[in-house]
Amino acid sequence: MKISEIFFSLQGEGLEIGLPTVFVRLFACDLRCAWCDTLYAVEGRDFKDYTIVEVIREVEKYECKRVCITGGEPLIQIKEVEELARDLISNDHSILLETSGHKMPPPILWTENSTISMDCKCPSSKMQHRMDFDLFKRLREKDQLKFVIQDEADYEYALGILNRHDIKANIIFQPANGTRLGWITEKVIYNKLENVRVLPQLHKIIWGDKRGV
Repeated sequence: MKISEIFFSLQGEGLEIGLPTVFVRLFACDLRCAWCDTLYAVEGRDFKDYTIVEVIREVEKYECKRVCITGGEPLIQIKEVEELARDLISNDHSILLETSGHKMPPPILWTENSTISMDCKCPSSKMQHRMDFDLFKRLREKDQLKFVIQDEADYEYALGILNRHDIKANIIFQPANGTRLGWITEKVIYNKLENVRVLPQLHKIIWGDKRGV
């Protein structure tokens, strides 16, 4: 597997925000979001080759059963992710997969020990044309669909997606760059979006733009 980094920190996003988690960040992505904050895991040669056994050995060092598989776009290495997830689950780990809404997660990640966190790319990312809306409708009630929102156009786009599609998953509105919550919060309250959570990127509040956290 091409691995960008493996580290132990707090989950900074979504429903598990604040929980201690081991992160396995896979290298490479086939999207190029305009506001990408992990470009080091997307382009260049900043990765190491690991076997599945080596990844599990690194994960086990932290003695934490909660694992986030992220990227880049982890499902570029889908066969390796499937094998890794199967081995981790068999060792009583729970998995959160962070992926974009353009690739189907493998069956092992639709089981009870796994949660899918899927991104819907908004116009400011310049990747909205790559989304597969049928994937959003497959998400379960335990999963989450995240919108990274930079401006008014993104907000209106997100509203349109929610209005047009029957989505069972938890809905997250997250500001681009992680911390500017005020205007999004006011819009959600004004529009009475009772099923939308407005959440920051906690790790950026704590550590700023820093790797390995």
